[in-house]
Amino acid sequence: MNKFTQEDDKTEFKAALTDKLEKEVVAFLNTTKGGDIYIGIADDGQVVGVENADQLQLIISDKIKNNILPTCLGFYDVYPEQHDGKTIIHIVVSRGTEKPYYLKKYGMSPAGCYLRIGTGIQQMTTNMIDNHYSTRTRDSLRNITSPRTGKHSFAQLKIYYQENGFQLNDSFHENLDLYTNDGKLNYVAYLLADENSVSIKVAKYAGTDKCDLIENEEYGYCSLIKATEKVLDKLAIENKTFTKITGAARRLQRNMIDKTALREALINAIVHNDYTKEVPPVVEIYADRLTITSYGGLVQGLSEQEFFNVRSMPRNRELMRVFKDLELVEQLGSGMNRILKAYKNSIFNISEHFLETCFYYEKDYLEQLKNQTTMEVTTEVTTEVTTEVKKLIKICKGEQTRNQLQQLLGLKESEHFRKAYIKPAIEQGLLEMTIPDKPNSSKQKYRLTDKGLVFRNELGGNDE
Repeated sequence: MNKFTQEDDKTEFKAALTDKLEKEVVAFLNTTKGGDIYIGIADDGQVVGVENADQLQLIISDKIKNNILPTCLGFYDVYPEQHDGKTIIHIVVSRGTEKPYYLKKYGMSPAGCYLRIGTGIQQMTTNMIDNHYSTRTRDSLRNITSPRTGKHSFAQLKIYYQENGFQLNDSFHENLDLYTNDGKLNYVAYLLADENSVSIKVAKYAGTDKCDLIENEEYGYCSLIKATEKVLDKLAIENKTFTKITGAARRLQRNMIDKTALREALINAIVHNDYTKEVPPVVEIYADRLTITSYGGLVQGLSEQEFFNVRSMPRNRELMRVFKDLELVEQLGSGMNRILKAYKNSIFNISEHFLETCFYYEKDYLEQLKNQTTMEVTTEVTTEVTTEVKKLIKICKGEQTRNQLQQLLGLKESEHFRKAYIKPAIEQGLLEMTIPDKPNSSKQKYRLTDKGLVFRNELGGNDE
């Protein structure tokens, strides 16, 4: 490609960086769609490129960060692209949520407020400025006071920043927008603090519905960054690897779910979740699929078409900025691009209040799992299982204590129950302890293994 198409209401070309850059950014922030600015592209779309791209990126970021109010960190991204062997700078500007945005030098006045009209920009009138200000989002996380009283500590967050090469100073909290306008720690600070009441739920079910819960974990009550890392580790364990044989008799290592898409879906759910209603993201793991659900639906003003066209509008720009600083996200819209590269639009279920991403496992994995488990159960278990163990397997559901299982079977002698039911079921790989390292723990429970689940299905409703 040796030429871009043409400028429009969402696209601006600049052959070189000029003093008008901040005006162009302000104009896009004040629109309903946002836009893209390309430095190194002539007005006619010809690629001319730029010199010293790395230095130019820093200059552009500083201009936007320091010369525009309210702060728009998290609503823009700056990165280089290669076209025709030349480097250009791409600036992605999202629609702002605290309009009107304005040039710091001129304040909230017609001289400082601009709007994108067609391929140009124009000053906003006083009435336009007043109308935008009256509808400015008041319930953004930055404007909500932290519900936690007393001192907030951020040791975990600071460690993550230091590990990523940041030099911290006394302005650390202010730089991350952790205060409301009246100087109180805000909801962003609450989410990022070492202690809070927010947790990400991870539930695991034995089947394809919610009838048989076998795990119910919560990851949180700590910095949202730390909680995110914990859930990512959990999903890495659950996203099992299997070997796929291709037509050319090649053996390929695959995962149940595309690793990159799964990671991006979780981070998107966490960053874009509406925390103002205190509803955290939820991960649910079924026998045939994994779902990630965030609260809030699509960001107000973002249509489904724009969502699938990867036009990003951060709901929580402060969180987006932190996740980007810590390299959990790369740039605006990059996560959706990676998901849609591996999956179709149909994996998203969008409603007024929720956005669910549903990953069905690879068909080859499900087929291998079915064949492997059935074979193991048929050859190793069916002919050996005692009547007592069969009775135990049939009544197992989710995670249960020994007393619960014993009562369901109507047994009074605990030692007999342990020797004739629990012990052989565990030895045959049908039953497992939830805390295997502490078999005598007061919190010990028992659940069926994959073999046990298949064997229970084999038994059906017959009494043995």
